[in-house]
Amino acid sequence: MSRKMRRRDFLRTGAAAGLAAASSASLRAGAPAIHIQRARHAVVASSNGNIFKNGGDETCVQRAFRLMTSGTDVLDACIAGVNIVELDPLDDSVGYGGLPNADGVVQLDASCMHGPKKRAGAVASLEGVRTPSLVARAVMETTDHHLLVGPGARDFARNMGFKIEDDLNTEHSRKLWLEWKRRTDPLHYLDPAKRAEVWRREGLKMVAEGLIREEHLYGTINCNAVNAKGEVCGVTTTSGLAWKIPGRVGDSPILGAGLYVDGAVGAAGSTGRGEANLYNLCSFLIVEEMRRGRHPKDAGMEALKRIRANTVERRLLNREGNPAFGINFYVLNARGEHAGVSMYEGAKYAVCTDAGPQTLPCEPLLPKPRT
Repeated sequence: MSRKMRRRDFLRTGAAAGLAAASSASLRAGAPAIHIQRARHAVVASSNGNIFKNGGDETCVQRAFRLMTSGTDVLDACIAGVNIVELDPLDDSVGYGGLPNADGVVQLDASCMHGPKKRAGAVASLEGVRTPSLVARAVMETTDHHLLVGPGARDFARNMGFKIEDDLNTEHSRKLWLEWKRRTDPLHYLDPAKRAEVWRREGLKMVAEGLIREEHLYGTINCNAVNAKGEVCGVTTTSGLAWKIPGRVGDSPILGAGLYVDGAVGAAGSTGRGEANLYNLCSFLIVEEMRRGRHPKDAGMEALKRIRANTVERRLLNREGNPAFGINFYVLNARGEHAGVSMYEGAKYAVCTDAGPQTLPCEPLLPKPRT
């Protein structure tokens, strides 16, 4: 004699049968089958993530992808990737040899976020450590805090065993700083309109003369990645705005601005004018737009539109009434779909997938302004 079926077993069996019948009916009716899409391995970064190799054989996105697909934690892989750029003196927008502040001191910022662990760490105005991304990770792993700044961040790094150097300038970055000093008011505290005018005029002159790459005036590297399990992490690291007022901190170390990661949704990071990103908290905005179902490209475009709408000061507008600065976002969702978007055409971003490393054009919001 069979045992009497329990009520909950009956309900479970009935529910399964019902779902199977509904699925079969849907297929017969021509409705699409439901598939769970597995995440694709992908690493995205700013364009310098597929340029600089620090004398080695790999770029940032290549190293991050190789390590991640070999089983390394996704955040560790991203940080190992950006370490290449932080240590490469040829990139004067990040880490060692980054363009210094108005006093000739290299001050570095970085942030990192671990999607699965829901942890984050950041440092700002850090002096003396070539790899601020590693210090940001130490903040995440060994403290109850998200952000350490200035001398406190340096003391923390020393206590964690990082080498503290007196000067992170290279001969190249110091030479450029001295050239800028020669061209500008040495007091650096002009009224806002004149300061913006001087900074833009002299900075762009140095770009036109081939002394500085235009993207390095605001240069940064952001790197985000997702593995086949759908684990998303990201890191952003920078030497900040060239010739900045000492102590100035931009968007890079601020969660929700220079970087934001939600492990269930995706990640976004940026390069370009940090103040515009800070005002609009764009990386957070982008991730929230993806949470609503938008593709990475469309989510990034929403942030660019927000910046354009909120840029109203005359000194920040070009003659066409649009922002007189560039800003880019690098976006990745938990399925491995990615995009790079930019305020103006001409920007690029780096990506590495199973197809290998590539440098792709960003999707622009606006055509390149007339000169």
